Amino acid sequence: MRPRPGEVLHFSEDPTITEFRPHVAATARQTDAYVWAVDHDRAPDYWFPRQCPRAMAWTVPSTSPPDRERILGPGGGERVHAIEYGWMERFLNGRLFAYRFSADAFRPFGEPAPHAFVASEPVEPLGPPEPAGDLLQLHRDAGIQLRVLDNLWPFWDAVITSTLGFSGIRLRNATTRPVRD
Repeated sequence: MRPRPGEVLHFSEDPTITEFRPHVAATARQTDAYVWAVDHDRAPDYWFPRQCPRAMAWTVPSTSPPDRERILGPGGGERVHAIEYGWMERFLNGRLFAYRFSADAFRPFGEPAPHAFVASEPVEPLGPPEPAGDLLQLHRDAGIQLRVLDNLWPFWDAVITSTLGFSGIRLRNATTRPVRD
């Protein structure tokens, strides 16, 4: 489930939205109100139930071979997503919908490279939402490893100190960080 050329997507578990109005999320780091969407490359970041914590890593041109091997492993492809066992049932049974928008209504957001697209005015989808389908199959078809872990924090700590690109979403919902000796 990816946007077509000239489109961006917004993923939601709610299939009844007819207009998206800019808002400031409770967890926002910025004060401006936006409608959020993603492009082709970042769409996989949202192939999860909304509240599901996930840690993601992918190769970038500066990724070192040792980091690639350490994080992605042998035969690991270019990208890995990790969730916790406690979210697996919701992941497997979740119903997710994609809303398509014209990219013309949005601008890139994020530094140094955009990680999202935002609109400052209300926007209407190009049509009804589309079921995203089987979330596990989306990952498989895209060649993205999906790891299921007891706890995301050791993986996250390894990822953020590596040379891979990375993103963590809803990490506040992850199991408590293990206590280090």
